[in-house]
Amino acid sequence: MAAALETNVMVMNNIRPNGISIPAKWKVLIPAGAVTVLVLLSLVSCGQTIQPGNVGVKIRTLGPNAGVDKTPLPSGWHLNLPGERIAEFPVIQRTYTYTREADERGPENEEVTFSDNNALPMTADVQLVMRIDPSKAPALYTRYRLTFDQLFEGPIRNDVRSSIAAETELVSVEYLYRGGRQQVIQKALARVNRKWEAQGVNISQLDWIGTIRYPQVILDSIQMKTKADADASAAQAQVAVAKAQADALIEQARGQAESNRMLAQSIASSPEVVQLRAIEKWDGKLPTTTGGAVPFIDISKR
Repeated sequence: MAAALETNVMVMNNIRPNGISIPAKWKVLIPAGAVTVLVLLSLVSCGQTIQPGNVGVKIRTLGPNAGVDKTPLPSGWHLNLPGERIAEFPVIQRTYTYTREADERGPENEEVTFSDNNALPMTADVQLVMRIDPSKAPALYTRYRLTFDQLFEGPIRNDVRSSIAAETELVSVEYLYRGGRQQVIQKALARVNRKWEAQGVNISQLDWIGTIRYPQVILDSIQMKTKADADASAAQAQVAVAKAQADALIEQARGQAESNRMLAQSIASSPEVVQLRAIEKWDGKLPTTTGGAVPFIDISKR
């Protein structure tokens, strides 16, 4: 106890326990250095780094310049004074998705819902490739007062969904099922871009992820109709084959009849033709047994 008390007295008298006194100037520099370190640490903690590929928008909530700074901030470290913060927006093309399954943004179901021209409900996952025009990032934040994630999950998603729904409501589910879905998604992309491109949001691609989720009753109906169409096509093919065969027989009979007619006409006009045919077929032998006179064959005209 006495030793500890003695040490405290020595420190108060600027004397270290080993007997060496602390210089007077250190007595001033040490507290100043500590304050400087604390200030630097405070400044670093108040700063923000804008990641490469992003642009920053400075928002001030205090002072005469409160509001959104119209000058976008490039990537790098930036100081945030009291009452200031920075919102980041992507300025290089990136791919984002709206899916039923959980992703890096969380477990929420973000699939897109829509229907056909008969109000048959469907859902699907979609992905889009987009970027923000850096020069328009401040104006975009000023208009919506939303960060990029909030903008993407709110207004942009709503417009993607409504654009897809507007196009699918013009066609049937059979049209989508049989290959028309690509034309529909491209028209939906054009609808979305008409609104957002002017505001600095460029959506360069909009695509389905996987297949559209059709109601099972619709799938069963389409498959039954497809089978019926296939059966009808097969039956029509069989009818066509049978008709072709019948037509061939008719033409063959017509040809034979015409041949017979011409032969009969020839015989009627030239009786000698019959005798000539008989002579051509005769082997030169007379019958060995006859019931009467031997038939006379006139061969003088050969």
